[in-house]
Amino acid sequence: QVQLVESGGGLVQPGGSLRLSCAASGSIFSIRPMGWYRQAPGKQRELVASITWGGSTSYANSVKGRFTISRDNAKDTLYLKMNSLKPEDTAVYYCNTVPSRDTDWGQGTQVTVSS
Repeated sequence: QVQLVESGGGLVQPGGSLRLSCAASGSIFSIRPMGWYRQAPGKQRELVASITWGGSTSYANSVKGRFTISRDNAKDTLYLKMNSLKPEDTAVYYCNTVPSRDTDWGQGTQVTVSS
C-alpha cells in the first residue's frame, strides 16, 4: 500500500523560507518521477516542481529561481526548499508521482505566507 506523508509547512512572512518533506512508503518512489503540487483556495491543483529518478528537475514559471526540489532515493524522501516566499504561494502542498495517481494523494501540508 502506498502512503505519502507531507510535512514542514507553516506560517511564514513574505520573503521567508520553508523546507517541505515528503516521506514515501511502498514502491511508489522507485524509479518514478516525483513532484510537488499545490492547491490554493478556489483554484485547481497545480504541479510546481518535478524531479526524475536521476535528478533532472523542472519548475513552473511562478516558482522558478525560488524553489528547489530534491530527492533522497535511499530514504524514499522528497524535498522542496522554498525561498523568497510570496503571499501567492499560500496553498496546501502535496507530493505525488508525475503524472499523479489519484489513489496516492496524502493530506498535504499547509503553507501560509502572510505578514
